[in-house]
Amino acid sequence: MTVTRFAPSPTGHLHLGHAYAALIAAEAGSRFLLRIEDLDQGRARDEFVLGIFEDLAWLGLAWEEPVLRQSSRMPAYRGALETLQAQGLLYPCFCTRKDIADEIQRATEAPQGPDGALYPGTCRHLTQAQRAARIAAGESYAMRLDAARAAGLVGALSFLERGHSVSVDPLLFGDLVLARKDVPAAYHLAVVVDDAFQGVTLVTRGEDLLPATHVQRLLQALLELPEPAYAHHRLIVDAQGRKFSKRDQAMTLRSLRAGGSTPADIRARLGL
Repeated sequence: MTVTRFAPSPTGHLHLGHAYAALIAAEAGSRFLLRIEDLDQGRARDEFVLGIFEDLAWLGLAWEEPVLRQSSRMPAYRGALETLQAQGLLYPCFCTRKDIADEIQRATEAPQGPDGALYPGTCRHLTQAQRAARIAAGESYAMRLDAARAAGLVGALSFLERGHSVSVDPLLFGDLVLARKDVPAAYHLAVVVDDAFQGVTLVTRGEDLLPATHVQRLLQALLELPEPAYAHHRLIVDAQGRKFSKRDQAMTLRSLRAGGSTPADIRARLGL
């Protein structure tokens, strides 16, 4: 049985790109799950959660109840972090964004990842005594994954993309932040923990998230979680070739519905 999921963040109204992702996911699986990714409590809003339900129902989609909300899953994420910590794979990072930008600017060669220059590893080299002293002094910090050490533990990895094996690059994103004070679990950690918890077997999402699969497959291996298959679909873009964002109010499902569009119009517009 194929289990797929649609997992929006309730920080704005759903737009055409979301509609495409939801419809593709629903049609790909015999079980379709809806998950609300509301880790960022500073931006998540209940009115957008209700809007997600309304938009998806209007499109003709039905999902299993109850709907999982990531804000209810903090103990599970803490458990995953403790597992990684016990393996010696996490370290506290005290760098501000400005500290990181300055360090990258000073570097003669800054390694690049899918989102730009990678974290230079400044705090990775602190001693345990230095870390303890700074924490005791009340300095704010995030927890980063030691990607090189993690890669050494798991060895060669791959994932299935539309039935084809893709080799994993565990260093693609460098030493990622997996937890912060304001958001106690980062997206990459939460999504692999929740996919395993919900029994997701097929992840369908936009091709812009294909690089993220490398770090998520790494985390699955480290946490000994089952590995779903993946299918990354084309992005829905505007006339200028830019993917739709939550700022594109004219292309939200709410606006299109108010303008007279029907679910059949939306499907036709998306080429479905």
